Amino acid sequence: MNGSARVRLPRISATELGYDWLCRALALTCMAIGLAYWIRLIGIYDGALWRFDLMPLHWQVACVVLSVLFPIAATGLWMTVSWGPVIWATAAVAEVAMYAGFPELFGSRPALVAFHVAALAVFVVWRALLAWEHYKRTSSA
Repeated sequence: MNGSARVRLPRISATELGYDWLCRALALTCMAIGLAYWIRLIGIYDGALWRFDLMPLHWQVACVVLSVLFPIAATGLWMTVSWGPVIWATAAVAEVAMYAGFPELFGSRPALVAFHVAALAVFVVWRALLAWEHYKRTSSA
């Protein structure tokens, strides 16, 4: 093959590139949240619920489920595969339900709830932009 032959790669739009960056940022956040739950599970946490066997049942269930879901969601979001956002949305909605729906059991964390709601809204809007861009590209071809 001579030096003048060029391979044409598909162009990625700014919206698609931004979506990839959004997924990666959410992946890092999910990993941090997942690690926080693991810290609580293994007893490094310096709070009232510092050991798994001393936690009330509702905290045991929440910690176990979210300590698994968040790292899995982080992996899927980092790889930008279709199941990553599904797992992330499930974990985020569960955490919003915990802190906004049952503050008497889990306490109140309005900043975390606001973050999850805002992140979900940004994600939905970004997916709508991607769908619109895809529609425009396929309808003009």
